[in-house]
Amino acid sequence: MPYLFTSESVSEGHPDKIADQISDALIDNFLAWDPDSRVAVETLVTTGQVVLAGEVKSNTYLDIPQITRDVIRRIGYTKSAYMFEADSCGILSAIHEQSADIHQGVNRENKEDQGAGDQGIMFGYANNETENYMPLALDLSHKLLIELAALRRENKDITYLRPDAKSQVTIEYDNDHKPLRIDTIVISTQHDDFDTEPTMLEKIKADIINILIPRVKKGLKPELQNLFTDGIKYHINPTGKFVIGGPHGDTGLTGRKVIVDTYGGKGGHGGGAFSGKDPSKVDRSGAYATRHIAKNLVAAGVADEILVQVSYAIGVKDPMGIYVNTYGTSKLDISDSAIAAKIEEMFDMTPYGIETRLGLRNPIYSETAAYGHMGRKPKSVTKSFKNTLGEEKTVEVELFTWEKLDYVEKIKQAFNI
Repeated sequence: MPYLFTSESVSEGHPDKIADQISDALIDNFLAWDPDSRVAVETLVTTGQVVLAGEVKSNTYLDIPQITRDVIRRIGYTKSAYMFEADSCGILSAIHEQSADIHQGVNRENKEDQGAGDQGIMFGYANNETENYMPLALDLSHKLLIELAALRRENKDITYLRPDAKSQVTIEYDNDHKPLRIDTIVISTQHDDFDTEPTMLEKIKADIINILIPRVKKGLKPELQNLFTDGIKYHINPTGKFVIGGPHGDTGLTGRKVIVDTYGGKGGHGGGAFSGKDPSKVDRSGAYATRHIAKNLVAAGVADEILVQVSYAIGVKDPMGIYVNTYGTSKLDISDSAIAAKIEEMFDMTPYGIETRLGLRNPIYSETAAYGHMGRKPKSVTKSFKNTLGEEKTVEVELFTWEKLDYVEKIKQAFNI
């Protein structure tokens, strides 16, 4: 029997995502000047205020208020009417040194013996619904908001957009779990105030359907474009008005959008957030490593859909175990547990091994903090950083290394595919 599945996304101007981006900007700045930095930073944003708290062990000092203001400005909070503005918001920093108890459990004289920065379970997932091996409903939800942000910055075809926005896509699947059509699209976008509310809502809905949707469809493969039928139900700003938004409309916190950050409800999630954590925190690095494994397994033809779980104890370098679930889609004549055993042989899943394999001690995290940590395109970029002494450093880094399909051939050889 056909069924419906829904995923959501939130824009870079959503309060929780502002918090994530500030936290990850601080991570990048610490790692740029001291790659061995240990950082766990949480951010809270509300009307006219930013509060930073957390633990840091690093050899560098940063202009934390300036970094914070730069992030807020880049997102687009540059007008006093938003009640949260880059140059005028108050910033309170309550960041202190990392606990010596945690530090002694992680640091080792031999870096290869580095212990996990926390206990926990992490999941990686991939399927073959999309070119980037991501669940389709989430992928479309992200694409809607990425394009909406582009329209806001262009300020040409749509001139009233403000930074805060959310999306949601519901897809109908057949009995074989193949997408049939898009059932519902929800878009809630913050906007300037209009003179008349009925006209405002009609214009926003028309612009979303006639401007945004065609731009998103244009970038999709024909088979995905065909899912956009005339029967789609649209809920555009369903409350009727969305002028008050951002941190003025809702307090934001780091790590509160973990399902948006990962797989939109498909697969699994261990519960730990990513943003604001250096890679010694396996909540982050373990999730990236398992995504890397799952994506390469699906791309190699091991299965159509794969979930990989890894677990750790704080201060212990080797994982407690690796679990694999192919949901009955495996193409191999071996069990899922045998696939897991082969993965343990192929991939070094110690914290140091993951950091080294994926280059996670580089300042690569600001780009992950909006529109999902998974399913993104690996690329090299040049980034510049300044410290409190006025020194400037320019580094070239590779983003989203866990999305590389660099183990496909190795996997095919290992499994005789």
